Amino acid sequence: MSATANPLLALAGHAASWRDRPLPPDLAHHARRALVDWFAALLPGARQAPASLMAAALAAERGEGGALCYTDGKRGAPRHAALLNATAAHTVEFDDIHRDSGLHPGAPTIAAALAVAQDRGLAMEPLLRAVIAGYEVGCRIALAVQPSHYRHWHTTGTVGTFGAAAAGALLLGADAAQMGNALATAATMASGLQQAFRGEGMSKPLHPGHAADAGLLAARIAMAGVTGAPDVLHGPVGFAAATSDSTGDWAKALDGLDRDFAIAAITFKNHGCCGHIFPALDGLGALRAAHGFGPGEVESIHVGGYRATQELCDRPQAASEQEARFSVQYCVAALLHRGGVRLAAFTPEALADPALRATMPKVSVSIAPDLADAYPRRRAAHLRVVLRDGRVLTHTQPNRKGDPEDPLSDAELSDKFRELVTPVLGSAETAARLEALWHGTALPG
Repeated sequence: MSATANPLLALAGHAASWRDRPLPPDLAHHARRALVDWFAALLPGARQAPASLMAAALAAERGEGGALCYTDGKRGAPRHAALLNATAAHTVEFDDIHRDSGLHPGAPTIAAALAVAQDRGLAMEPLLRAVIAGYEVGCRIALAVQPSHYRHWHTTGTVGTFGAAAAGALLLGADAAQMGNALATAATMASGLQQAFRGEGMSKPLHPGHAADAGLLAARIAMAGVTGAPDVLHGPVGFAAATSDSTGDWAKALDGLDRDFAIAAITFKNHGCCGHIFPALDGLGALRAAHGFGPGEVESIHVGGYRATQELCDRPQAASEQEARFSVQYCVAALLHRGGVRLAAFTPEALADPALRATMPKVSVSIAPDLADAYPRRRAAHLRVVLRDGRVLTHTQPNRKGDPEDPLSDAELSDKFRELVTPVLGSAETAARLEALWHGTALPG
């Protein structure tokens, strides 16, 4: 079967080409931006559950190798490190997003790529190439199955497996055929259920952790000669058919292959919560900047959003940190009372703040049909704020700060890194690591 008729072969050939094709400076820079952002999310997450609990539980299974687990600072086998690092990178909800497909590509892809690169003693450039290849494969497969995939599946757990497999296989030296087998095997190990984060529990960060682990398993056994089903992506009972409402929109997924690159269209988060809440937060920030009201002046706030905003994030009774990160009511109240929705908004003190809790019942959420129809390429919100003095303020937030239309600058990304990492590493080490990520030729350690 030809690559033009088979999306897996097309993606495998493209991914394998990143081993020696020219590396444009702008794409290398975009990959460095992804690394900066990944470490910014990883390092605070490495100090928290579930990664901290997993590191202790799985210590005896570390294995031999040079891959660094950032949760306990010890080196071991790449799959062990990738599992824990990808879990940690998704914990504080600050990891990147491919807006058009809904995938968080960084957590699983970079965790897998970095673990293999460290174990093999490689330099920065091969890592950047693997990141670009993994993002390209993962984001394009996600495009083929969205938006219906997201009704039941967590894209970062399912499709993240492909990004990890592609990045890992590239660094292991895969040719196009081996890459295809890695992706085909990854397909049958992909998982991650929405129900895991619609309520309580620690399962959500495990999704990219499993994706990184399973992706590296697929890559390693493909290099040993294990084959996969070549029609597993688009076949009648393949990945797309099993997880979406069709056998996949592969024309959309492959459009612009070798011309338009996913790594150049990544959203870097400006808030430490679910990205479906961002338009409401950005819109409320715009209204406050224009009209200068405080939390005590608010009578009510209504957010009209797309379907995921209401279905996943309408949580008026959010009690735990996990639920609060997925609650429009909590995050809007936190922005009003604390001025931002960063790590400090989810401390035990913030979660118990009576003033913040008193504001939450004033916030309501509904689906706006026009915004639902525009999702996922447009992530917007309609806001209606009623003040105690009788004023009614309205605003439509057309996109999110951090999206390709309004990206974080390199300076803003560096500020985010310093804010999140300095409490973990201290000022001097944070500055040195940031400099190395932006400009270094050696692999991050």
